[in-house]
Amino acid sequence: MIRTVFITLFWVILTATPSFAQTTPEEYRAREIGAQLRCVVCQNQSIEESDAKLAEDMRLAVREQVAAGASNDAVIAYMRDNYGDYVLLKPPVQTNTYVLWFLPAGLVFFGLLWFGLWPRRKIQVVEENAPLTPQDQALLDDLMRDDT
Repeated sequence: MIRTVFITLFWVILTATPSFAQTTPEEYRAREIGAQLRCVVCQNQSIEESDAKLAEDMRLAVREQVAAGASNDAVIAYMRDNYGDYVLLKPPVQTNTYVLWFLPAGLVFFGLLWFGLWPRRKIQVVEENAPLTPQDQALLDDLMRDDT
């Protein structure tokens, strides 16, 4: 009897715990914003994915801004002001990022253009039974004498 009560109580506690762990809308917003921001220490990881101490501080700053009632754009602008454009995982198209955005497409375009317009080398077709020139015949005779 006590064993049954213990197992039932254990099962209720085990299945009821996830209902206590609810994420607030502010936390969802903070995670959404954090997924758009790059950890400035790590290699192309968002601050939500990174384990770096600086990423932890950045997550805290985002959550403080969200708790203060700032909009998503205002929080991103705040982080951008503090850490620069590098903090954005998707950098904006602006004059200092034109090379970043358009160079790959330009290289592909000009590469295809160069490859398509480059004149093909003409392959000289030599007839099978064409007579040898006197110089070629002399060279062939010298080579044949050296082999034997």
